[in-house]
Amino acid sequence: MTVITNIGDLKRIYRRRVPKMFYDYAESGSWTEQTFRENSSDFEQIRLRQRVAVDMTGRSTATEMAGQKVEMPVALAPVGLLGMQHADGEIHAARAAERFGVPFTLSTMSICSIEDVAEKTRKPFWFQLYTMTDEDFVRRLIQRAKDAGCSALVITLDLQMIGQRHKDLKNGLSAPPKPTLKNWMDLSTKWSWGLGMLGTERRSFGNIIGHVKGLDDPSRLYEWTAKQFDHALDWAKVEKLIQMWGGKTILKGILDPEDARMAVKVGADAIVVSNHGGRQIDGALSSIRMLRPILDEVGGEIEVHLDSGIRSGQDVLKAMAMGAQGTYIGRAFVYGLGANGEQGVMDALEVIRKELDTNMALCGRKRIEDLDRSVLLIPEGFEGRWQAV
Repeated sequence: MTVITNIGDLKRIYRRRVPKMFYDYAESGSWTEQTFRENSSDFEQIRLRQRVAVDMTGRSTATEMAGQKVEMPVALAPVGLLGMQHADGEIHAARAAERFGVPFTLSTMSICSIEDVAEKTRKPFWFQLYTMTDEDFVRRLIQRAKDAGCSALVITLDLQMIGQRHKDLKNGLSAPPKPTLKNWMDLSTKWSWGLGMLGTERRSFGNIIGHVKGLDDPSRLYEWTAKQFDHALDWAKVEKLIQMWGGKTILKGILDPEDARMAVKVGADAIVVSNHGGRQIDGALSSIRMLRPILDEVGGEIEVHLDSGIRSGQDVLKAMAMGAQGTYIGRAFVYGLGANGEQGVMDALEVIRKELDTNMALCGRKRIEDLDRSVLLIPEGFEGRWQAV
């Protein structure tokens, strides 16, 4: 067995085991992929300030996110098609998050349905909602999340239309994969993935197929989905969704202080500073660069989380020290899921926890609440070289 020492180890195994179209789906951004790359490379510019001769006994990475106790300030972000990365992927990821003690967020575009995940887990999970034009479907989807006991609704705001991802178009991304010669050649080398998929009936979008009138054929799903994302979404509709849910609400996809202010105005409990992992707008600043301006605008009025670019415990430490109150990982846990199912997700979480704990200690801090900007060395101009006109 490979000794897992970092997220990169899981990524290498993941690449060998998962079909190319699903690897590319996770490991890509939109258009030139500039924002996708800079989400990670901008973290590398921030350095940690080593401190010594500090009592490091009694350390803890535990804290709270959206009112929920967590073993570390990391949630599993909503990722579509998890059940194509590994058979019953959403169930495996949710179980790992439950075992570890961090939140799991189920995507609207999941392979396993809300009911599937609720049946196979014991603790509440979060549900992510895409706003769609079919208001009846959205209303029933929210009710299904309530019935399943979901403890927070995460509304994604930055996908009113889909950013072009070249690799997905070239690969003919679909769930399940279309029976083409190219796909068969690839799948013939991914036998462990194939065996897993043969052992499950969950191979299409469980939250949608069978829940939309006249949409029982998975081949028509992409056509339906492309027409469903709500181009007319505005803050009045967001406020209506928050009221319809009536519980903890997190707004994901905030990348501008003005939008952060509007999130406070409509009554959200938390926001996620995010550019959709570089998969939507291309050429926007990284999430970590935009964190400070957003905190300057609404810090103290609403809980501010950060998503996009986190691949290590050091990245979590940097985000928290810069003022975030929680972080999300997407690709980092997907690598683990594709590499080794539930245990692979546990491995990813444990890698990040150990990196966070060790480096926090080497910066002279025992607890998450002790982290602040004094543990960082931030390059001059990192947060102030761009100005909106």
